[in-house]
Amino acid sequence: MISTHILDTTKGVPARGVKVVLEKKSGDAWNHVGTDETNTDGRIVFDCPKETGDYRLTFHIEDYFKGEDHFFLNTPITFRVKSTEGKYHVPLIVNPFGLSIS
Repeated sequence: MISTHILDTTKGVPARGVKVVLEKKSGDAWNHVGTDETNTDGRIVFDCPKETGDYRLTFHIEDYFKGEDHFFLNTPITFRVKSTEGKYHVPLIVNPFGLSIS
């Protein structure tokens, strides 16, 4: 299971409606696994096969901050799944001029 949670520290709320794309690396290519938007609690749980490998989540931060001054654009985060027994959670904290993987 791969999941994410995004918090907006400027507004002090979960980042609702952020598009996130999940991909898995195969050779030199990234293959699409799923796309979803964060719910009202800023969360997504991807329904994807339990497979080891290298994955990438791309957070569409640019769209989330559209209409307000901001620094970061779409933000990719890559990670490695070594065991299919685990749950993999990628939390992200954002504001218009900062972000942190916590």
